[in-house]
Amino acid sequence: MAYTSHGRREKMTYGGIKLYAGTSTPLFSQKIADYLHLSLNETDIVEFPNENLFVKLHSSVRGQDCYVIQTTSPPVHRNLMEMLILVQTLRLDSASRITTVIPYLCYARSDKKDQPRVPITARLVADLIQAAGADRYITMDLHAGQIQGFFSIPGDVLSAFSIQLEYLKNLKPGMQDPVVVTADLGFAKKGRNYAAALDVPMAFIEKRRAGNDSKARALNLIGSVQGRDVILVDDEVDTGGSIVEAVNLIKQNGAQDVYVTFVHASLSSNAAECLGALPVKQYITTDTIPISKEKEAFMAGRLKILTITKLIGEVIRRANEGRSVGEMFNE
Repeated sequence: MAYTSHGRREKMTYGGIKLYAGTSTPLFSQKIADYLHLSLNETDIVEFPNENLFVKLHSSVRGQDCYVIQTTSPPVHRNLMEMLILVQTLRLDSASRITTVIPYLCYARSDKKDQPRVPITARLVADLIQAAGADRYITMDLHAGQIQGFFSIPGDVLSAFSIQLEYLKNLKPGMQDPVVVTADLGFAKKGRNYAAALDVPMAFIEKRRAGNDSKARALNLIGSVQGRDVILVDDEVDTGGSIVEAVNLIKQNGAQDVYVTFVHASLSSNAAECLGALPVKQYITTDTIPISKEKEAFMAGRLKILTITKLIGEVIRRANEGRSVGEMFNE
């Protein structure tokens, strides 16, 4: 039996919550466990010299509601494979239900065939998760909404919007005539949500990618930033190339202070160093991907990491109790 926040007894739809953490996000997983007043269940996760992985549970999960917490940031293939093996291990031990909690879903940008002879790798990842034995999934801010259609199992695709918005609202009184700018036209709809919620105008950056690499070039600024503080919004920062181009373009057009907010801090290669060199007042992101102390150091105290662990913890609680997740967002 479970107790709600009002002290009532409610019958659980499934057995008790069992939390399993992969090796990619130990601190993140522990924060979720702390929110739920639970302990992480112990496992042995061993990598052999030939890079094969071995997983062993320390206790039975028969009839239990299990959650595997693992982000699939670099090392991508090791983290993805570890998650799949954890899921299959729980399935073979007769778990009642298995939910993968994936703060950052790898290959999300490979979501369509936009040229001949290329794969749709995001669909492959969804198929692998289902084939391993997952019954549900929870993830954050997918690169494209269509990725939800690649899964034939139910899931909760959450957004950090409300968390980032609350923080930006607290910053707004100290800003000079703020304007929301999106790093590319593909993020325009989500950027409009920020602008509407903050009651500020909006501008767009047009960028183009020249080939199949990660480099993009900011070409035009649509809208005015002259004499204004700018809130530059994006979903993910990988190499940082788009942000570097965007910030330089914004500054060339007369912007004052620049605040950059994004959900997933991939920060591959020398991205942190590049961002640290930009004239940006503050970077605002989340903990969907762990950021090393070395990368943080490049930001020189200008990096604010907002946690999404309480949000995910509450969704796990509601999923276990068979309660609405939409109620959390007045939906």
